[in-house]
Amino acid sequence: MAKPIISADSHVTEHPQAYRKFAAVADHDQAPHVVRNDNGSDVYVIPGLETTIPIGLVAAAGRKPDLAGRFDDWYPSGWDPTQRAADQDRDGVSAEILYPTVGMVLCNHTDLDYKRTYMQAYNRWIAEYCAVDPARLIGVGQTAMRTPEEGIEDLREIKRLGLRGVMLPGVPGVNDYHDEVYDPFWDAAVEIGLPLSFHILTTPQSFARARGPFMNHAVAIIRANQDIMGMLIFGGVFERHPQLRIVCVEADAGWVPHWMYRMDHYYKRHQYMRSATLSRLPSEIFREHIYLTFQDDWAAFQTTHLQNPERLMWGNDFPHSDSTWPWSQDVLREQASHLPQATRDAILHDNVARLYGL
Repeated sequence: MAKPIISADSHVTEHPQAYRKFAAVADHDQAPHVVRNDNGSDVYVIPGLETTIPIGLVAAAGRKPDLAGRFDDWYPSGWDPTQRAADQDRDGVSAEILYPTVGMVLCNHTDLDYKRTYMQAYNRWIAEYCAVDPARLIGVGQTAMRTPEEGIEDLREIKRLGLRGVMLPGVPGVNDYHDEVYDPFWDAAVEIGLPLSFHILTTPQSFARARGPFMNHAVAIIRANQDIMGMLIFGGVFERHPQLRIVCVEADAGWVPHWMYRMDHYYKRHQYMRSATLSRLPSEIFREHIYLTFQDDWAAFQTTHLQNPERLMWGNDFPHSDSTWPWSQDVLREQASHLPQATRDAILHDNVARLYGL
């Protein structure tokens, strides 16, 4: 590489006290927290959700994924920023865009008030984390999106905290994201200069349920993100907001060429389905307005000529179970070495640096 590699999708693993530290005292008892099961394993519990978060699984980078585990098994750099640089150096990564772990599951909470309380607490915690090394730790905040108006307030607060992007829940509190009621929010995001992201696993399963064994669900988790991207395109959101850019996070990218072709096919052939008239083909809108992050995706590197390489961004997903850490250099050597240097620079450095103003 001629330029240092930046991970466009990495994660913190929130300390067990993270959500209590910056919440009001009255909210401490209901904050997300860690408990020990009868089998001796630790899980993160979010009151109000049946789903728990196995600590052993979300800290499985470089290890065999296992549901068993304790907080002590987590990489300390997941919650201690002073130790993060050493793990970045081990993987050959110079900086990371940082998403939450517990916060992803929090997006699926049905209590919007609960979501906002602890998302605001998380935003303060991740801002403190990134302040230790702001050149290498690039934090993304969260909004519960209870209403578009409140979402704009959250954008301003996240910007004030020094964070560099915003992760949206897969399902908002009012209508859906293609509705014109969100137009002021999209305008505000462009004006404030915060890239907006949709991450996998932040949409309730009721919106993206897979049939059969759980393995099928694991393979199909990108579906919810695909639905959101299609909704924004066919709903005319990018037509009304030509400066808006959206990041589709950790949903891979190898599927995109065929998906764009399929969108164009339906738009041209089945005009009776249209709810909005677009000035460009759906694929042209996708190529311009949607960024994609991926880690171990051979198909994405093989199809860069069939999509827009200026919208592709690689990430190592540290420290989650899908992470390429600490073998990212080997993975990239195997999957990306055939690409021209300029394309590699774009995917591994330039695109993310430009988007986040690094």
